Amino acid sequence: MDLNNMGDLNAPHSMGTTIIGVTYNGGVVLGADSRTSTGMYVANRASDKITQLTDNVYVCRSGSAADSQIVSDYVRYFLHQHTIQLEQPATVKVAANLVRLIAYGNKNMLQTGLIVGGWDKYEGGKIYGVPLGGTLIEQPFAIGGSGSSYLYGFFDQAWKEGMTKEEAEQLVVKAVSLAIARDGASGGVVRTVTINSEGVSRKFYPGDTLPLWHEELEAHTSLLDILNAPGPEPMNI
Repeated sequence: MDLNNMGDLNAPHSMGTTIIGVTYNGGVVLGADSRTSTGMYVANRASDKITQLTDNVYVCRSGSAADSQIVSDYVRYFLHQHTIQLEQPATVKVAANLVRLIAYGNKNMLQTGLIVGGWDKYEGGKIYGVPLGGTLIEQPFAIGGSGSSYLYGFFDQAWKEGMTKEEAEQLVVKAVSLAIARDGASGGVVRTVTINSEGVSRKFYPGDTLPLWHEELEAHTSLLDILNAPGPEPMNI
């Protein structure tokens, strides 16, 4: 390593990322990769970019890790106060509007794009995109982060209205794995969160279980596997 050029190591942590939110018939599925980078270095290969705001609302974070975390913390605090005052859970729209207010009010200082998804008894499963600048967009599906550039055409072809939960989960995992294959700033594992009237379920897909795409190389045997492997059999002379 060139110690005279430490610019990348001192750079802010950034989640060059792939984040996805998809609605289906009965709820929503959120998905993300797990790579957090500092310049050209991977600072965290297993970060969790899907953050809980309330029992029924989650947010996918991209951009500056610090900015997205502080926005999530503020929104979680305000939603907690809101729930206490109204004595009922906040709706997805309320949570998304709080994200929008903070993102837009600080748009000259924040470098983060967010996807808010959840389920409530009034409107069911909803997905809202809050890109850089603080615009609030309700969408049947939303994609964000550096890996999203590779996915717009795929989603135009693959997304359909009225999907089942299983179809939506498979779509999200496939999309994130496609972005990981093409985007150097996305990688690691795939995490998903499914939210519906029955509650929330999280799933974890290790990197070596994801499908391989065009010209991708299979994972090499790790050093630990080599060290734990039995030694060679003695030769017979």
